[in-house]
Amino acid sequence: MKANVGTIDRAIRIVFGLSLILATVSGMIGIWGWIGIVPLATGTFRFCPAYLPFGLSTCKMKQ
Repeated sequence: MKANVGTIDRAIRIVFGLSLILATVSGMIGIWGWIGIVPLATGTFRFCPAYLPFGLSTCKMKQ
């Protein structure tokens, strides 16, 4: 797996994922908030499978 999630994208994914999970645990939103595991995982591992078919990458190119 080649990294395709850049630094800013990674930070946004981790914050969003943690926010959803914490909102679910605190009872502010329903069980659907556990979907926050997906952006948390993609941010943590710096790999998003949804980017592959489109050839997207938010990582800086090495020269």
